[in-house]
Amino acid sequence: MTESFRRSGEYENHENPYQGAPQHASAPVNPEWPPPPAYRPAAPQPVGAQPQPVEPGAGWRSPAQSGGARDTAAAGDGNGGGTALLTPVAAEPAPVPPRRRATRGPMALLAAVAIVAAAIGGGTAYGIQELTGKDQVVASSTTTSVVPASKSGDVASIAAAVSPSVVEINATLSGGSSTGSGVIITSDGEILTNNHVIAGASSIKVSTSDGKEYTAKVVGTDSKKDLALIKLENASGLRTATLGNSDGVKVGDTVVAIGSPEGLTGTVTSGIVSALDRDVTVSTDESQGQQQQQQGGGWPFEFGGRQFNGDTGSSTTTYKALQTDASLNPGNSGGALIDANGDIIGINSAMYSAADATSSTAGSVGLGFAIPVNTVKADLATLRAGGSDS
Repeated sequence: MTESFRRSGEYENHENPYQGAPQHASAPVNPEWPPPPAYRPAAPQPVGAQPQPVEPGAGWRSPAQSGGARDTAAAGDGNGGGTALLTPVAAEPAPVPPRRRATRGPMALLAAVAIVAAAIGGGTAYGIQELTGKDQVVASSTTTSVVPASKSGDVASIAAAVSPSVVEINATLSGGSSTGSGVIITSDGEILTNNHVIAGASSIKVSTSDGKEYTAKVVGTDSKKDLALIKLENASGLRTATLGNSDGVKVGDTVVAIGSPEGLTGTVTSGIVSALDRDVTVSTDESQGQQQQQQGGGWPFEFGGRQFNGDTGSSTTTYKALQTDASLNPGNSGGALIDANGDIIGINSAMYSAADATSSTAGSVGLGFAIPVNTVKADLATLRAGGSDS
């Protein structure tokens, strides 16, 4: 028998007209149905009626929920109609959607966070290199994104990417001047160059690719490797070069040289790596080299038992060099030798210059040498500490 709810004293002599209806059998209310609303539906109520707790198997006694004319009439006199059992009404699932929305919201937020994190993670390598300001040396043992992969080996793209990191150096000497090149390695103005470019200088002026001029001071020198480190005064936000990995260089690799030969700032030439591990001997006697350089013969060096650009003197040092056929001339010393990806693989240091050539025989003979960048990186801490000559 269907269990119903009623007030004491009401309908004592009336039988429930819905008793026995198949849809309201004596089974308990489905536990998965949503609970009844916390308030009574807006409908006419008997005077003095108070809401009562709902017990299992019972529902709100509301004529408004029973939809027939008979129920309406009963509601009017307060004595007619039976107690309506609670049924799942489609219009009353209000508590369910909020729970679904509350669950779906955090999941969507977590998904969005995951997507953003993935995007940031994918671009970390490139984003850090651009946002750090590059106040430290940008060095890499692998390929970098200096030049896009689609532009690898393209001389124009390499020149555009690296030229802002190559400077012209003018040193005032006791008996004249010296012109060379340098490579910016920190955004606040640390510059690598050859020792013979600045050796014995009383003052140093540096010009960047955008025409700005700076005064520089010597930080450290290493005449045995023909390397020097200078620092610009009051410089910031400079474009830095990326130091690559000279151990991975192969004969035949495309290379680009950038420097200021004969004072022609930002000159770009290209060629290949002609040979590896060439024993190049240079002078460590500053006065010997400077005298020859001022005479237009370039920095003297010895290779294969022969001397070029004059006499190296008795005080010399030998290092392993990369050989290239990229055109190098006096003024390229200290400049950049760059691989197809835009990484610095060497510091140009010695080149044959035919000082006695006539106009018909003048020109590059494709015999140039560069100090491998791995040698430079290994010596950098020593240069920053004042160099091996201090």
